[in-house]
Amino acid sequence: MNAANSAFKAIADPARREILRLLRQGEMTAGDLACHFDMSKPTMSHHFAVLADADLITRRREGQTIWYGLNTTVLQDVLAWMLDLAGDLPTERKP
Repeated sequence: MNAANSAFKAIADPARREILRLLRQGEMTAGDLACHFDMSKPTMSHHFAVLADADLITRRREGQTIWYGLNTTVLQDVLAWMLDLAGDLPTERKP
């Protein structure tokens, strides 16, 4: 469950959720992503590191450029865990 704990920690921050949302469109550079936020480069780097440590994003270097991509595998595992936890929910509420 350690991977899930890291994922929950990572998605707890609104900026990191926004980074994940932006990456749904496809790979982006750190600079492309940073343009959407009013924060310092070290702060952005911290967010990227937290997301990468949780395995929610991928990183690849192309020369001096780092490209980030969305890795949905961990999110799918967390969602499956949550659905399993919810079990069979009643389809109709009784008053």
